[in-house]
Amino acid sequence: MKRLIPLTLALAIAAISSTALAANPLSVHILDLQTGTPTAGVTVTLEQKTGNDWRQLASGVTDAQGRVAKMYPLDKTIERGDYRIVFKTGEHYARLKQETFFPEIPVQFHVEKTDQHYHIPLLLSPFGFSTYRGN
Repeated sequence: MKRLIPLTLALAIAAISSTALAANPLSVHILDLQTGTPTAGVTVTLEQKTGNDWRQLASGVTDAQGRVAKMYPLDKTIERGDYRIVFKTGEHYARLKQETFFPEIPVQFHVEKTDQHYHIPLLLSPFGFSTYRGN
C-alpha cells in the first residue's frame, strides 16, 4: 500500500503537467546547427500586433532542452491576429564570445485558428537561421 501512494501521486502530477502543457497554445525551441544540441539560456519574447504597434505579452528563457514550453501567457486565451517571437540571440553569442550577424531574430506569424497549438522552432548558427511551423 505504501508504494501505491507515491506512484499514484507521480501519475497525477504527470497528468496535470501534460494537460497544462497541451493547454498552452504556443511553444518555441532553439537548436544549434553547429553542434546539433539544444540552445539553452536564450531570452525569447512574444509580442502581439495592435494597430501599427507591437505589444509585449510574455518573455521566457530557453531551458536545458532549448525550449520555452509555455510561451503564451497562462492567464490569457490566444486570439486571432498577428504575433511576433523575438529570439535574443546576440546575448547568447556574447556569452560564448562568438561573433554573430543576427543579434535578434524576429519571427512574425499569423494565428487564424485559436484551437490549435503553434510551435516555432529556430535552427540557429552565428550567420544564419531557419524556422518553420512545428507541432
